[in-house]
Amino acid sequence: MKDVLVIGGNRYFGKRLIALLKESGHRVAILNRGSSEAPDGIEQLVADRDDEAALEAVLAGRSFDVVVDQVCYTPRQAEIARRVFAARTRRYVMTSTVEVYEYEDSAAPVAEDTLDLGTVAVDTGVVWEDPEFREAHYGEGKRQAEAVFAGAGASAGAVPGAGVAADGGGSPFAWASVRVAHVLGGADDFTGRLDHYARRIRSGEPIGVPVVNRPATYVYVEEIAAFLAWAAVGTDFTGPVNAHSQGPLTTAEICAEIERQVGGRTVFREVEVGEISPFSFSRSYGMDNSRAIGLGYSFSHSSIWLADAVAETLGGVTR
Repeated sequence: MKDVLVIGGNRYFGKRLIALLKESGHRVAILNRGSSEAPDGIEQLVADRDDEAALEAVLAGRSFDVVVDQVCYTPRQAEIARRVFAARTRRYVMTSTVEVYEYEDSAAPVAEDTLDLGTVAVDTGVVWEDPEFREAHYGEGKRQAEAVFAGAGASAGAVPGAGVAADGGGSPFAWASVRVAHVLGGADDFTGRLDHYARRIRSGEPIGVPVVNRPATYVYVEEIAAFLAWAAVGTDFTGPVNAHSQGPLTTAEICAEIERQVGGRTVFREVEVGEISPFSFSRSYGMDNSRAIGLGYSFSHSSIWLADAVAETLGGVTR
């Protein structure tokens, strides 16, 4: 049994992660701003993660075997977390994103070391507190947050990319990041991305895609929750790891399954300049999950769950 703190986790695969940890017999607490209540049997700590003094106060006298940070979006948040948790946890797992590879365009699947965190410039002076700015710079915010944890640009005692983070005083904790692929599935998918396609397919409205439309890596919502639970309590790896189901998907494959379930007709319109649909990609940055497999995790294939993922999100009937 381990003491686990989940920061965030109020929705989507975060809720599933908390349920899995509890079902496995671990002592789980969540930390959030109190906008939603904790599930039954889960301790809730209320504080704004951006308020360092509030975090210190609510965590006074507390320590955890592992912290899973679901909502670290900026280097400023990472710096606060490093200071606050340096002496409060042995291991820190940050939920990151495939979008850290936003500057990649590779015919081969992208491995973790494609991104050298030691070369990432960290800028905590920009307006990260502005929600619009943060959303527009989502991938960059995650890149810089990872760099902070990895030690890039940190003060004495940090080793860039070594998987050990240190605060200003040099107190270390083991650090890992899970770079999550595009997530599909669940009736509680809040993104509206599949609905974007469903509405256009039902009506025959054109769907904007780039002239060269690349496949991408995806993961089922239940699988990423299970992977994060495994990453938190089932292993002790450090550094970044890519997490995605086997079998990249194209926009056409996703739309074909939606069309099969909702009817209508898929019409693609190639767009050289302008807005394209959510799961259309003009560059190739599909991830390589070899490291996760080598660490002992076995991923499912997208062909197994795609139909269920679409049905869950769009309210259809699973096969």
